[in-house]
Amino acid sequence: MTQLTDDLALYDYNLPDELIARQPASQREEARLMIVDRSTETVQHRLIADLPELLRTGDCLVLNDTRVVPARL
Repeated sequence: MTQLTDDLALYDYNLPDELIARQPASQREEARLMIVDRSTETVQHRLIADLPELLRTGDCLVLNDTRVVPARL
């Protein structure tokens, strides 16, 4: 398991505006999915519709059901 850190600089990265979702996908299965394979250190970009073919027994799927507060800091 990855150790948590207090070094906030590790979370500072460039995220171009065009990659930030401003509204949900019109069809839920068209939502984007990022897959990180830690064993091969690769990243794939797929769709939520691909999820059933990607999951294997023993995989860990983390769901985030929080809502975004329309506010700025």
